[in-house]
Amino acid sequence: MEMQQFYYDNKIVKKFLYATMLWGVVGMLVGLILAFMFLFPNMTDGISWLSFGRLRPLHTNAVIFAFVGNAIFAGVYYSTQRLLKARMFSDLLSNINFWGWQLIIVGAAITLPLGFSTSKEYAELEWPFDIAIALIWVAFGVNLIGTMLKRRQRHLYVAIWFYIATFVTVAVLHIFNSLELPVSAFKSYSVYAGVQDALVQWWYGHNAVAFFLTTPFLGLMYYFVPKAANRPVYSYRLSIIHFWSLIFIYIWAGPHHLLYTALPEWAQSLGTTFSVMLLMPSWGGMINGLLTLRGAWDKVRVDPVLKFMVVAITGYGMATFEGPMLSLKNVNAIAHFTDWIIAHVHVGALAWNGFLTFGMIYYLVPKLFKTKLHSVGLANLHFWIGTLGIIMYALPMYVAGFTQASMWKQFNPDGTLVYGNFLETVSEIIPMYWMRAIGGTLYLTGMLILVYNIVVTIAKGSKVEDELAEAAALQRVSKKRVAGEGWHTWLERKPIRLTIYATIAILIGGIIQIVPTIMVKSNVPTISSVAPYTPLELEGRDIYIREGCVGCHSQMVRPFRSEVERYGEYSKAGEFVYDHPFLWGSKRTGPDLHRLGGKYNDNWHFNHMYDPQSTSSGSIMPAYKWLIDNELDKSQTEAKMRAMVSLGVPYTEEDIANAQAQMTEQGTQIEKNLYSDPDFASAYEASKKNAGADFVEMKNREIVALIAYLQRLGTDIKVEQTEETTAQN
Repeated sequence: MEMQQFYYDNKIVKKFLYATMLWGVVGMLVGLILAFMFLFPNMTDGISWLSFGRLRPLHTNAVIFAFVGNAIFAGVYYSTQRLLKARMFSDLLSNINFWGWQLIIVGAAITLPLGFSTSKEYAELEWPFDIAIALIWVAFGVNLIGTMLKRRQRHLYVAIWFYIATFVTVAVLHIFNSLELPVSAFKSYSVYAGVQDALVQWWYGHNAVAFFLTTPFLGLMYYFVPKAANRPVYSYRLSIIHFWSLIFIYIWAGPHHLLYTALPEWAQSLGTTFSVMLLMPSWGGMINGLLTLRGAWDKVRVDPVLKFMVVAITGYGMATFEGPMLSLKNVNAIAHFTDWIIAHVHVGALAWNGFLTFGMIYYLVPKLFKTKLHSVGLANLHFWIGTLGIIMYALPMYVAGFTQASMWKQFNPDGTLVYGNFLETVSEIIPMYWMRAIGGTLYLTGMLILVYNIVVTIAKGSKVEDELAEAAALQRVSKKRVAGEGWHTWLERKPIRLTIYATIAILIGGIIQIVPTIMVKSNVPTISSVAPYTPLELEGRDIYIREGCVGCHSQMVRPFRSEVERYGEYSKAGEFVYDHPFLWGSKRTGPDLHRLGGKYNDNWHFNHMYDPQSTSSGSIMPAYKWLIDNELDKSQTEAKMRAMVSLGVPYTEEDIANAQAQMTEQGTQIEKNLYSDPDFASAYEASKKNAGADFVEMKNREIVALIAYLQRLGTDIKVEQTEETTAQN
């Protein structure tokens, strides 16, 4: 049989590894800064682009798409070439993938702190970046599938199956969740509203975790764990069951993020059912990974690569046990909106994604640079510091979550809340926030140890060259199954057919959940008293989105006695029909705001944004003084309203024509309310001094628009209408 010589492209792997380490440090550093902001809320006082609300999406995007994303590409490009016995299909596409991805990351690092955000979890980047992401992702997919078509290895190994599912599903999720109507270069509105937007977002959000943070890493696990342990995968049959059941079931589980919300009950029940089912394939994969190490435990004790991988797989098992448990309604009622969810997310991110990435880096770099790791001792030190960091991070957050849930729900014998002041529940968990910051510091320290160890290793190694390889050309065989060939074995030599079947598997759940909610209007009953936002309220809502307020405040009162007592009437689906995008939130660092309108006067809101501690002693909310100094940009208001009309919001031509006058009228009334309040003068004089020569009338400042929006929240229905609207829902 004639053997062919070719070269593996190691340069592209090297580039992605460098980017992984760089963005890992950046993403974790921003996360650590955010952790300390809970302890020192005004540590970046007055600097808008360093505020908590703007840095939080930068942290999540940097860790998920920059750190983990580059690690995925590094591992996929390395393993795919060796599993398929072929160089990547196109060096040009490989480099477009790399440089395009880095440019998107840099763009995110610039625009998110500047406040250009859609507010949608893990999808905050504005529409130009959404288009760029789709194009770069397609370039990656074409490169991947093209390599399969020119492969020299007939059968596709299990890791490749997971790479295929990742490419297809992320493309589908990203495109459908990112459907938006642009207003300007960096402003758009989601085409979905309220309940529909929430379902699509968490269909995307949950499956971004599933198909960006899980399936590609399972592929990497199936490649690197056997390689590092020098053992075969425990069970080929189990890997087949793991793959198909996982990708089919995972796509259904998104609604478990929206239990007890205004989402229709049938969708919530589907999410819960499939989330519980998800435990079986998830643990099947964990078992397959851990049992691959049978007979290699002596090596695990001394090899830091395997230590990282064992903890990574264990972290995957813990996170995928906890996810189905959290989807049970009685557990979700306790955990949702609390720091328990923060602990859950970070067990997956720090242990599963972080540690598997670290193990992969320690495995790859010596091979790529033809040398030994500079220091096994430092790698072991990194392992123990990182493990301690995970424990110090996660355990206090679990305690904080249980503490919050318990305090939120406690009643006195007379039926009043024991902790009626939300701040009491915040003050109680500050010690846990200190421990989290310490745990995060340890984890980042471990990352810096890795960077040092790898840099020295690279310096000692030889120059990276393309690696010479040899394999026989792929021989033609019958397209039909041959005698004795199993169905899946036959499918493994059909990459296009495998891709099509994987696409069908992930589309079924999405179609059944998404289409009825979007197409069947009766799933979201209307409420006659609900009206569109006024022009000034619409501008205020955009400021709320820009400042990332949704990261700390929910707008969804669940039908629990404790929440109705604390916040007011529970939220109805019909109240959100004009909300593009929805702002239900996923974490309560502060209280829910859905029934905030009319609860406080305008001056309270002014002072609360200028100096939160002046109105709420002990608050950990940072000050937003720039809102008081900044002039409100009204130049795009009419364009925003026209975009809303295109999305079904019933603004008339008269409403749009009179937008400026309506904003002036409503702003003037809020200005009068502020001036008439005796507590307003001191804060106003301070803001006036800050404004200096650029002083503008109060009615034309951003704070007035935000106050208008906050005073509107939850006021479209009245308590006396409750029985009627409950019947409608």
